Amino acid sequence: MTIPRGRCAVVRHEGSPDQIAGSVYHLYRNWLPHSGEEPRDFPVYFHYINLKGTIPEHELLTDVHLPLK
Repeated sequence: MTIPRGRCAVVRHEGSPDQIAGSVYHLYRNWLPHSGEEPRDFPVYFHYINLKGTIPEHELLTDVHLPLK
C-alpha cells in the first residue's frame, strides 16, 4: 500500500507495540474531538523508530500517524 501525502496528527508511543492501541485511542478519543480537524479516508499507520530485539522493550518508540483532511 502506498501512503498518500498529506497532513497527519502524530503521537509517539513509548514501549511495547502490544500496548499501542492506547496511543491510537488517545488520538481518536481525546485529541481529534477538540482539534477541529477531520480524519482522512485512510487508516492510521505506524513508523517504527527502533525495532524489537535491538533494545529493551520499554525503550521502543513508534510514531502513530492519523491522516487528516
